[in-house]
Amino acid sequence: MSLILDGTTGVPVTTVTGTLPVANGGTGGTTQATAITALGISGFVQAQTYTAFTTGGTSTAYTLTPSPAITAYATGQRFSVTINAVPGLNPTLNISAVGAKNFKYYNAQGSKIFVDASSVIANWVSDVIYDGTDLVLMSPLNRALPSGTQKALFGYGLTGSAVSMTNLVSNAGVVAADVTGVGTARYGLAAAGYGTDKALFGYGYSSSSVSMTNLVSNAGVVAADVTGVGTARQYLTAAGYGTDKAIFGYGDTGSYVSMSNLVSNTGVVATDVTGVGTARFYTAAAGYGTDKAIFGYGYTGSNVSMTNLVSNTGVVATDTTGVGTARQSPAAAGYSLS
Repeated sequence: MSLILDGTTGVPVTTVTGTLPVANGGTGGTTQATAITALGISGFVQAQTYTAFTTGGTSTAYTLTPSPAITAYATGQRFSVTINAVPGLNPTLNISAVGAKNFKYYNAQGSKIFVDASSVIANWVSDVIYDGTDLVLMSPLNRALPSGTQKALFGYGLTGSAVSMTNLVSNAGVVAADVTGVGTARYGLAAAGYGTDKALFGYGYSSSSVSMTNLVSNAGVVAADVTGVGTARQYLTAAGYGTDKAIFGYGDTGSYVSMSNLVSNTGVVATDVTGVGTARFYTAAAGYGTDKAIFGYGYTGSNVSMTNLVSNTGVVATDTTGVGTARQSPAAAGYSLS
């Protein structure tokens, strides 16, 4: 059906006989093409005048105020949205004050999950569609970027005495020469990524167990010691979780401990959380499922066969036992994108 009205009958027609000026309520054209030009419709469409807007509200309760306002959600509604702030935990989006809807996206595994700091940065632009249940971000950041971090580094260790050194690893797997003097020399520490592109080393043993971390920038530069970040201990492990955070867990303070320390996406280490499964050290840890982690195995006076899952909010689950041969000092890593 044509969008042209002849200005008098109000009946949709393909063409009109004569031209009623726009100023008089007409289309200003005798065909669709000339009417679109006269009415300036093409300019509105190209500028997305009625579909492109910037969110307001907060990082957990976004708002959008299109003009004209919508009066109800309808499946398939689509807007081009500029996100004004990095998302907080489980955010919602409320369009025209019709009602808050969960603000989600589809990850690489096809699961619909809440937008977060790994999927949206401030002033990120993406279409948002209402799918009948949620408002869905169509172009998240973490699908636009290559999957996973691209480089790595080794740090610290024992050569007969504790050392303070790192070796950067390129995105082709080439290990660079030693960089020395990168904080207090120690061994028995742990490391993990955080903030999507940075890392940190934490804890360890120097002449005694230490409570300290060293942040690593996205250029691989190791910062000075930050001390007093939870209980001093050694032989612990760490992993990333929640897409941009990290967790340290377990270890040895002179006795085996059951504790974890969460790390925010800005590298701030939280206080001890105790009672997170069987106390032990010489465990291993890795991320899995894009936003969760797992601790496994270790030593409690004897080798153990157990794991503890970590949720995407950093909650450590109870022991799962009988998960392969009991052993200590294993290593763990994530693999695969499916």
